[in-house]
Amino acid sequence: MPEKIMIEKKVLSENDILAQELRKKFQEHSVFVINLVSSPGSGKTSLLEKTIGQLNDKLNIALVAGDVQTENDANRLIKAGGKMVRPIVTGGSCHLDASMILKSIEQFDLAKIDLFVIENVGNLVCPSSYDLGEDMKIVLISTTEGDDKPLKYPGMFRRSSVMIVNKTDLLGFSDFELHTVKENAKKINGQLKVFELSCRTGDGLPKWFDWLVEQVAFKKSDNW
Repeated sequence: MPEKIMIEKKVLSENDILAQELRKKFQEHSVFVINLVSSPGSGKTSLLEKTIGQLNDKLNIALVAGDVQTENDANRLIKAGGKMVRPIVTGGSCHLDASMILKSIEQFDLAKIDLFVIENVGNLVCPSSYDLGEDMKIVLISTTEGDDKPLKYPGMFRRSSVMIVNKTDLLGFSDFELHTVKENAKKINGQLKVFELSCRTGDGLPKWFDWLVEQVAFKKSDNW
């Protein structure tokens, strides 16, 4: 057991060094970076499709789409209008790491990017421990999951700055309670900003779009 702990610490330490290198590169070009995480099927790609469709004319958006075996999500984002999209196929790994992101940004001109989105592998465990040089982690859950998700995966919610609750159009079709999930999330992280939305109906999406534009502008200001 002690050997396993030492190896894990070494891997994370090396990742943190690369993450700081990434953060420095993003900071030099005032690129706002989000690491979007969720369970499989919560709606990360759907949200990004909507985001691209709405903000493509306002922001220069680059995206990397992590997946275990396919490039399906990256292809969806390109079809939605993504101009700078790169897939990362992990080949079985349950998370993206800083070395993968560092390699992917070689294909981008950071000077021409406003918003860099990392769509992580669908998983609420492994990605919580890996710094990818992002400005913030954003955790997305849906109303088709349990409202106890924050309590079951506290590490992810503790390390996130924003929680998005998707599929609000399905409220009432299960035992999921919106006020309960927010209470549970706040127990873990009282500073979490919460968005409630439905990618299917569009409810709540304008607030998300406006917030992203504000964050990009703030990153480019002298106040960051």
